[in-house]
Amino acid sequence: MAELFTSPFFGIALSIIAFWIGVKIQKKTGLVVCNPLIIAIVIVAGILLIFKIPYDSYNEGGQIINMFLAPATACLAVSIYTKIELLKKNWLPIVVGASCGSLASMGSILLMCKLFGLDSAMTASLVPKSVTTPIAVSIAGSHGGMTPITVVAVIFTGILGSVLAPMLIKIFRVKDPMIAGLSIGACSHAVGTSKAIQIGETEGAMSGLAIGICGIMTVLFSLILM
Repeated sequence: MAELFTSPFFGIALSIIAFWIGVKIQKKTGLVVCNPLIIAIVIVAGILLIFKIPYDSYNEGGQIINMFLAPATACLAVSIYTKIELLKKNWLPIVVGASCGSLASMGSILLMCKLFGLDSAMTASLVPKSVTTPIAVSIAGSHGGMTPITVVAVIFTGILGSVLAPMLIKIFRVKDPMIAGLSIGACSHAVGTSKAIQIGETEGAMSGLAIGICGIMTVLFSLILM
């Protein structure tokens, strides 16, 4: 049994099955809070605790899955290409809007970290929370941040954006799909983009575009603000 748990295939299979269960539960209930990622995290954590499986054993497969994070994010370029004409016509407001979103996210975290008296390492770990994981980890690491905290912050931000985005779009009566997509991508990266794709094709494309722009701008802003 120990050999099974230490196999990379165990971590991969457990992650896929847990996420599949999460997708099924969300489709069955129709509840926004039943996010597949949240459910998968709970299932995986529960199994590791119940069967006392070391995290390092599970992570043998998790590291393989992590290898696909960057390529999966790059694949969003396909949906962006389908809306290339929309991008050409509105490139300036798209770039400015995404840049402002990135600056607002970083600025709010810096302000709150100062208000709560957090040290520089914790601040560096939290500042890039709204960009996709590969970029966020690189930014945090280069400024003395703690990678595990950054990963948790990125996941939490993405899930929160995915859950709240549809409700906030209705509350603020956002009718333009381009604006809705940029807003989701700028604040909740790839996890939010998966929700934006469900909302609409244009929303998904603009959200994917916002990930790239915000990633670049966050790197540049971090050189000035951190």
